[in-house]
Amino acid sequence: MRKALPGLCLVFALAAPAQAQPPSDVFPGIASAVVHHYDFEHPLAGDAKKEDDIGRADSRTPITLINGGAAMRTADGAFPGSKTSMQLKQVQPNKSSNDDWKAGVYDSKGVASMKAFNKVKALSIMTWVKITGEAPARNSNSSGTGDFYGAIGFAGVLTGNSDGHAARALLETENHGGSMKLIALARRVDGSDKQFWVSKAEWKTLVPPGKWVFLAGTFDFDNNTVGLYVDGKPVEGAYAVKGDPWKVIGPPEPDFSSATNPRGIKIGGSHPQNNRETNACNCRLDGLMFLDRALTADEVRAQYEWVTKPRR
Repeated sequence: MRKALPGLCLVFALAAPAQAQPPSDVFPGIASAVVHHYDFEHPLAGDAKKEDDIGRADSRTPITLINGGAAMRTADGAFPGSKTSMQLKQVQPNKSSNDDWKAGVYDSKGVASMKAFNKVKALSIMTWVKITGEAPARNSNSSGTGDFYGAIGFAGVLTGNSDGHAARALLETENHGGSMKLIALARRVDGSDKQFWVSKAEWKTLVPPGKWVFLAGTFDFDNNTVGLYVDGKPVEGAYAVKGDPWKVIGPPEPDFSSATNPRGIKIGGSHPQNNRETNACNCRLDGLMFLDRALTADEVRAQYEWVTKPRR
């Protein structure tokens, strides 16, 4: 075998040093579970009104930036290394219309590229949120100008029979016990009962307006558990529904969601087909991910620290 000359090797090493790659925004320990991922820095080729999915190659599901289009991309990254987030907002608070800035995808036959969430044992949702306006938003479906929605929608996976509102898994705020709380909810069977994890603290304590906050929800249908996290830490709270709303006790095992493709993704409210306004969010979102298993508390914390703490 021919041996390379030492001097020649040195010349090549000096002339072409290895280029350091920028760090990924996903903690390596969870990367294989990330199905859909939106950083709002990847307009779909040929259509700037859509955001490309940088998640799993066999599940690419672009989303539409509804009503605001490319103008919804905002130079306000949620964490070091992020340059852009997505602005969501209510355009006409006291008028019944379909012009709210929201995002998502919808197909009444089910979104085939979201098959990873068809008959799934567990899933997780993670996103950064910053409240930028009135919250909750005014109820544009009400004739009363002082009426407000009873919830703020952040992000969710729709059920297989959803009209654009019902979700298989969702992060939101909702009025419980007379005050608005942070919520992680899921529905195992299409059209059946939901289970909620409801924060003990009022939602603005956990998601202060004007501040970027990292939210995560984990939903394990087989183990009958819901987890809710803020900035990598578990949120103190309780289940809202007693008994067995998911109908998982007893055979058969394991327990899955309905064997239907989700009808889509809703972000910043409901009805991504843009035929109705509900639970609008005056906020920005960044680093949105949907995963096909329930992350552990350690993994949620690791993702938060991965993008917020310096790495060598």
